[in-house]
Amino acid sequence: MNTLYPIFLKTENFHILIVGGGIVGTEKLSFILKNSPESNITLVAKEISPEIRSIVDRRPSIVLIEKAFESSDLENKQLAIAATADKALNERIYRAAKAKSILINVADTPELCDFYLGSIVTKGDLKIAISTNGKSPTLSKRIREFFEDILPDNINDLILNLNEYRKTLKGNFEEKVDALNEITKSFKNKKE
Repeated sequence: MNTLYPIFLKTENFHILIVGGGIVGTEKLSFILKNSPESNITLVAKEISPEIRSIVDRRPSIVLIEKAFESSDLENKQLAIAATADKALNERIYRAAKAKSILINVADTPELCDFYLGSIVTKGDLKIAISTNGKSPTLSKRIREFFEDILPDNINDLILNLNEYRKTLKGNFEEKVDALNEITKSFKNKKE
């Protein structure tokens, strides 16, 4: 059973540490920036790939530090991602983050993760997160592709129109929810 509770973070309000400057570090960095381009990220690694350098070249909110990880790198961070090819180092980063009560994701090691970076569908203001509880990222990817294909490109127009309608509603919270439920119930294509 998947007991994860999905939340959407405003990562520009957090300080994130990524440890790892290779393929996995590139993947994690790219994933975060695709969804939250203004994220504040410090990336630490003994060697940093040219691909990461080119990504960071245009982003002042990202700091690259080319050196070995030290637990002091976690100072003033709220999230951490261990993305190295060294399992022992990843476990050391995990223990250091936990000692400082920092949420951590250890790439490809679900049992050492406080959170997962699941697949995400984005169409304008609509964002749908998909998780398989860390068990099948490939299936999450395929489900993301499915939703990207079936959701109309103009879904954001609907969101904006509903938001404008919501602003016009009078009454208490329950009355407003009832009105919004009434107008959106046709979206539910229930088979009888």
